[in-house]
Amino acid sequence: MDKTFDAAEAEGRIYAKWEEAGAFRAGANASRPETFCIVIPPPNVTGSLHMGHALNNTLQDILIRWHRMRGFDTLWQPGQDHAGIATQMVVERQLAAEQQPSRREMGREAFVEKVWEWKEKSGGTIVNQLKRLGASCDWSRNRFTMDEGLSAAVLEVFVALYNQGLIYRGKRLVNWDPHFETAISDLEVENIEVDGHMWHFKYPLAGGETYEYVEKDEDGNVILRETRDYISIATTRPETMLGDGAVAVHPSDQRYAPIVGKLCEIPVGPKEHRRLIPIITDEYPDPNFGSGAVKITGAHDFNDYGVAKRGNIPCYRLMDTKAQMRTDGAPYAEAAAIALRIARGEVADLSENEIDAINLVPDDLRGLDRYEARKRVIEQITAEGLAVMTVDEEGNAIPLVEKKKITQPFGDRSKVVIEPMLTDQWFVDAKALAEPALEAVRDGSTVFAPKAWEKTYFQWLENIEPWCISRQLWWGHRIPVWYGPTPKLIKETGAGLWGHRAQYLADYSPGNLVPFCAPNQETAIQLAKEYYEAYGGAEIQVVDTLDQAVNFDDTDGEDIPIFRDPDVLDTWFSSALWPFSTLGWPEKTPELARYYKTDVLVTGFDIIFFWVARMMMFGLFAMKEVPFHTVYVHALVRDEKGKKMSKSLGNVIDPLDLIEKFGADAVRFTLTSMAAMGRDIKLAVSRVEGYRNFSTKIWNAARFAEMNGCKPVTGFDPASVKEPVNRWIVGETMRIARATDEALASYRFNDAANGLYSHVWGVFCDWYLELTKPLLNGPDGPAKDETRATMAWALDHCLILLHPVMPFVTEELWGQIAPREKLLVHTDWPDLPESLADAEADAELGWVVRVIEGIRSVRAEMNVPPSAEIDMVMTGHNAATGERLLRNSALIKRLARLGEIAVADAADKGSVTLVLEDCAVNLALAGVIDVAVEKARLGKALDKAGKEIGGLRAKLGNEKFLANAPEDVVEENRERLGAAEAEVARLQSALARLAELG
Repeated sequence: MDKTFDAAEAEGRIYAKWEEAGAFRAGANASRPETFCIVIPPPNVTGSLHMGHALNNTLQDILIRWHRMRGFDTLWQPGQDHAGIATQMVVERQLAAEQQPSRREMGREAFVEKVWEWKEKSGGTIVNQLKRLGASCDWSRNRFTMDEGLSAAVLEVFVALYNQGLIYRGKRLVNWDPHFETAISDLEVENIEVDGHMWHFKYPLAGGETYEYVEKDEDGNVILRETRDYISIATTRPETMLGDGAVAVHPSDQRYAPIVGKLCEIPVGPKEHRRLIPIITDEYPDPNFGSGAVKITGAHDFNDYGVAKRGNIPCYRLMDTKAQMRTDGAPYAEAAAIALRIARGEVADLSENEIDAINLVPDDLRGLDRYEARKRVIEQITAEGLAVMTVDEEGNAIPLVEKKKITQPFGDRSKVVIEPMLTDQWFVDAKALAEPALEAVRDGSTVFAPKAWEKTYFQWLENIEPWCISRQLWWGHRIPVWYGPTPKLIKETGAGLWGHRAQYLADYSPGNLVPFCAPNQETAIQLAKEYYEAYGGAEIQVVDTLDQAVNFDDTDGEDIPIFRDPDVLDTWFSSALWPFSTLGWPEKTPELARYYKTDVLVTGFDIIFFWVARMMMFGLFAMKEVPFHTVYVHALVRDEKGKKMSKSLGNVIDPLDLIEKFGADAVRFTLTSMAAMGRDIKLAVSRVEGYRNFSTKIWNAARFAEMNGCKPVTGFDPASVKEPVNRWIVGETMRIARATDEALASYRFNDAANGLYSHVWGVFCDWYLELTKPLLNGPDGPAKDETRATMAWALDHCLILLHPVMPFVTEELWGQIAPREKLLVHTDWPDLPESLADAEADAELGWVVRVIEGIRSVRAEMNVPPSAEIDMVMTGHNAATGERLLRNSALIKRLARLGEIAVADAADKGSVTLVLEDCAVNLALAGVIDVAVEKARLGKALDKAGKEIGGLRAKLGNEKFLANAPEDVVEENRERLGAAEAEVARLQSALARLAELG
């Protein structure tokens, strides 16, 4: 056997051996009818392995290897997500770096080809990294969310949802990313607190009207009374004033009761074309915040959008897709005149699209970036004297501008400020789909572990909004809808001119076009033919874009152009189908019938909303069955101080660096040992190094066994062993096997790992190997032969039980120890009967271990030199215990470093006593240690620990600290207090022992 395990050399070789043997294929090693299937949370095709991946995939792999060794028909389904925004971003950056034409310069078709080229070259990075971790996926079944089969599933589900009215197109406010020029979901927005400002402005009342403004204190006493010709508002976004549709006040706010229903003037833009907007009431404004009056900009604020919908207030979009002030449409004077007529109630039948076509950005601000426009708006209002004024410290009048912290939304990919934008998008009626998904968790069809996450799941689904599924990208699943002209436009203008109103449309909508939803172009053409047949019939011509349809050259008037929706689907739409699309749906494949529903989903809490809930909704819609019976939610991997890893903090730990340095097994065991339910992992590199030493310990134990001639014996029966030490290790092996099964069955991964660590390092290596040395070094005969066979059997079981967590070193040892019929990855998992426990052997060896551990503890407490052999006398025992001591005296002497051992009625003076359940162990330390020096040392340590306890108790008793300190800091202080209190107890015990010496 090699002297050491070279992980860097061995891991790739071992993994290749597994793949060559087809060890990970679906059904490999199956010996029972039950199936066990996990679908991998598909990493982004752009991704590389990070600590979250390492934890997530290690836990999945443990479950898969455990079930595979138990004979289940097992499938770990792998795959990658096309990651729309992320991938498009990577490829666009690459094009720029290589000075190639940009996406828009090369056009959609050529750009998508470039993305596919990139995917073929670089998209397998994460797969190779998962292999380095040891992930035993069935790579022969690897899927990609845009491969042919999954694309067919996406189209099938979209068309089915559309036909049932569960997918629709509408104009709603969405999060708009100006960098990528696309809508994104709430879940892709990071809300970050930044330094901001609050500006206060006056909105003059129309026609110079005035009213008596009265403010009162809490007791109803008047504290301010004045005549005003304006209403004051405060805003953090002055540029959006241009799109105001109203000013709202609370119905109970008596300050503004005289002017509710009147018009006020937006204080920006050419004076001769100032816009007037109504003053309305709504429950949204808070009378106690600011002036109590709120500007309503429905097209650029989510709260305002709700007010606008309730009050039938128009929503005017101000910005283009890059968050620059709009340049399209009629001149400002014309647009403002239309808006004024709307405000006065003179125009009431405009469609959303016609309102959206109105550009209310003054001509001098058009084309400006939103922040440059903000600066100009503030300057113009201030110059006109319509800023609310205050007085500075020197008594000078200055505009009222509050510096304050504000929360701003940023795109999680682009890192730019998100703009709420009113646009036409595709939506899923998530509320309708959510009800079955809620019921499935309520009735226990799917359970969460830890159960506490069910509350989070319920809260989100019970309050779910329509899901915006369209993205204005080029990389992704194209929405399967084609558009043709309305019959009215055909009749009025002829097919070739149906786009005559296009100048008023910032976007197309169902009101202007006839949609044909179909899984492919051929079906769409057929649907269009059937539709237009009722209007005289026509030939259908497919064009690429709306512009081509508008400018379609139809000389004979008999052709009708249709074009496909340019948008693509949200990445999460296709990944929501993952548990069944990867198994072949919509085809009725054997794999789909066999492995759906899948078993356990292992995921991070951060994608419960993104992914888990949506898989539940779509699984129940398409398959009429939940996609998995259990959702195991693991915690976050943080740095050793409990801080979230981030590049900005410089505390990111790369799992590949750890694998390179310490081996995959050490990384896997570290993460598993710390994966306690509901607790984040504080990862220190020193822990990984420690578990690398655990690999070395196992390797050295195997070499010890080999040097002592311990080889697996065919037909060995552990129930037949006679030597107490061998009967004891057999029982201990049975117990750890059962404990491991119980821990893994209940997803207590840390308990499984820590139990195995204690057994392998503590029980097997530290105790069993030592306890058997007298037998192995003794004369040849049945006792030695039995011990060799038992040691080989116990070692094999250590390797089998450790394999799901530490697959590489265990597989290597398995092959080096002896020739085997099967690789360890396919070796049968032990099912050891409880009858293997031997109460007599457990009692005997357990007692020996306790005695030795007790003596070692006293030696450490008393600072006894390691080389010193001390005498021991046992007292207070019965005859059986005395005989037990004498039977095992040689072992106890050697392992506890004792001189003479005796039994007596009383111990000599100068002894320290260790009290056990059935005896007292007295150690003669007089003359071995300097009592005075030890008392001083222990006293000093006790004082130091006492001071630390005092400080920690004071801190933890401070309500201010508990309220303001981060949770992980509070928990760290509690742990330190517990450790300090335990240390004090140990030191006090040691001092008490010293007192016995005088």
